[in-house]
Order: sequence, then C-alpha cells, then structure tokens
Amino acid sequence: MTHKDLAVWKMGIDIVEKVYRITEKYPKDEQFGLTSQLRRAVVSIPSNIAEGAARSSKREYLQYLYISLGSLAEVETQLIIANRLKYLNDDDIVENIEHLRRKLLNFIKYVKGKAA
Repeated sequence: MTHKDLAVWKMGIDIVEKVYRITEKYPKDEQFGLTSQLRRAVVSIPSNIAEGAARSSKREYLQYLYISLGSLAEVETQLIIANRLKYLNDDDIVENIEHLRRKLLNFIKYVKGKAA
C-alpha cells in the first residue's frame, strides 16, 4: 500500500484540483499574491501526506500529517479571505476542507494507535 491508496491523499488531490480551478478566475493582480499563496498551501496538503508515508518511523509520519493539517488550516483561512474579497462563490470547497480535516484527524489517531 502506498500514499496513493490513502483516502486522505486522494481527497487532498481533489481539493488541489478544485483550488486551481477556482483561482483561475481570481483577478490577474492577485496572481502573485493570494493565488500563488493558496496554490502553494493546497499542494502541500497531499504532498506532506505522501512524504510522511515514505518515512520509516511513525514519529516522522505523524509530523508530516500534522504539517498537512496545518496547510489545510492555511488554505481554509485563505479561502475565507477570498470569500470576503468576493473572489469565491463555491461553498462546496469549504465543505470539502472540513470533511478532509475530519478524515485527516481520524487518520492521525489511527497512525498513533498503530504498532511501530
């Protein structure tokens, strides 16, 4: 089993795709601001899940899962900002983020409980 088999990784990839589609519509003057920041943060969610899965210790794996969780919070914050600036009209993405947060927290509990 690899990271590509994990539901949290697959959900992260789906969110990346959605964010890229959403940010295509942002004003051009945001290309190096919010768009760039949001895209970097969202890509780091599944990337850190993958990197953690490739590590040899449970402690390292958990560290990368927590980094992924932090990136998810960063993305959520940036989407709230985008919504306030009227760049965002997709409530679906907010639900997707909340769903991934719950799944990721449950996965972290699972990994913590697994034997080393």
